[in-house]
Amino acid sequence: MPSHKILEASGLHKGRVDVLIGGPPCQPFSKSSYWVSGDSRRLEDPRATTLHAYMRCVEDLLPQAFLLENVHGISYSGKEEGFVLLEKLTRGINRTAGTNYVLSWRVLSAADYGVPQIRTRFFLVGHRDGKEFQFPQPTHGPESEFTEHPELELQLHNRIPYVTAWDAIGDYNPPRDEDLVPRGYWAELLPSIPEGENYLWHTNRKGGLRLFGWRTRYWSFLLKLAKNRPSWTLQAQPGPAIGPFHWKNRRLSAEEMARLQTFPRNLKYIGGRGSVQRQLGNAVPSLLAEILAREIRKQFFGSLSAEESKLAIEPKRAVPPAEPVQGVPSRYLIHLGDHSDHPGEGKGRRALMTGHEPRRLALPD
Repeated sequence: MPSHKILEASGLHKGRVDVLIGGPPCQPFSKSSYWVSGDSRRLEDPRATTLHAYMRCVEDLLPQAFLLENVHGISYSGKEEGFVLLEKLTRGINRTAGTNYVLSWRVLSAADYGVPQIRTRFFLVGHRDGKEFQFPQPTHGPESEFTEHPELELQLHNRIPYVTAWDAIGDYNPPRDEDLVPRGYWAELLPSIPEGENYLWHTNRKGGLRLFGWRTRYWSFLLKLAKNRPSWTLQAQPGPAIGPFHWKNRRLSAEEMARLQTFPRNLKYIGGRGSVQRQLGNAVPSLLAEILAREIRKQFFGSLSAEESKLAIEPKRAVPPAEPVQGVPSRYLIHLGDHSDHPGEGKGRRALMTGHEPRRLALPD
């Protein structure tokens, strides 16, 4: 959308915008692409132009502050062209507009802030007048930190155990007319995998059968939730065997995905299941967005409100026992064998087939 349309819709003028918030598409910087092929196109991917589009909005609107979200991969050492580009574009805005945008960034895990989901994302905050943003300290942590390391009590006294998948969706029963039956060849293998595990259970390093090689599939392949832990990261475009799946060996409903993303309960989603899952899987957890927005308001706009978070999830405690694990159906026994481990990042079958070489891209100042 042209920047002038944004100003017209908001009734504001350039320089009068308080905060600009956005999350340019992250696929060019996703870890999965260069885990398989050894690298990704990153800035050469056409979708990476959205970084330019976002910073064009910053230049055209000159907000007092802006917040940009992306995948952790945008800041990986040796693969950080996207982050370097953002710094370069910010310096250009400061030169041409006479601003003093100072950038602060951090990789945050949503579970550390009360979200019932392990979701790691990169956040970048800039302030027009040179104020440096201080990211909020984590409020939650693994329960093992409190039981196994009592000597850390002083450092952890302000933190509480993670909010779990059971806290978020344990009391929810999806409508009977919602089709949540797993699809595909591997669907009947799900009941043989314990809660919180994935296909790695059936390798030579875990307790199942040797059906797969270690790390030869995506982490989310046959991945299941555990009641007593946060959910694994929700996927935007999963295949039939890609989780996380419910501990009852079914797909998650739209409402369950929304709760794990801490979305407000009154939202309505438009489109079929695939479209709804893309909307939910691509989103920033609402609770984490609320926490960052409150911190930006406090640090940059002088608000000292002690108002409680509106989206926090109350722990339910009393987590039921894990679901029983079933045997492997006979149809899968043909896969038994001594499977080789994955040889490492960039050395997999697809990387060898394409002969792909890692690339570095120099960016001029």
